[in-house]
Amino acid sequence: MRARIYQPAKTAMSSGTAKTKSWVLEHVAETAREVDPLMGWTSSADTQAQVRLAFDTKQAAIDYAAQHGIDATVQDPKPRKMNIRPSGYAENFATNRRGAWTH
Repeated sequence: MRARIYQPAKTAMSSGTAKTKSWVLEHVAETAREVDPLMGWTSSADTQAQVRLAFDTKQAAIDYAAQHGIDATVQDPKPRKMNIRPSGYAENFATNRRGAWTH
């Protein structure tokens, strides 16, 4: 069995960092998915591809993989760029705005 251990990135739909603190062990699919000819659904006989385990630390995930004989690759997260402006949408309506505000 093969798996990968990674720390999930933040969702692109919000600026929050929820669900990015834990480490995830996710099994890699051994076989390709198949398309059902009647319904068009995709399916697979590999049930391990559905398994996704969360751990508090990277070392805990590595230890779990070693204890259960799982060949895991670790992907370290890339550092996040901190180029956030001090104020955002609210500065469009600030009373001390330098330029004239028009539609």
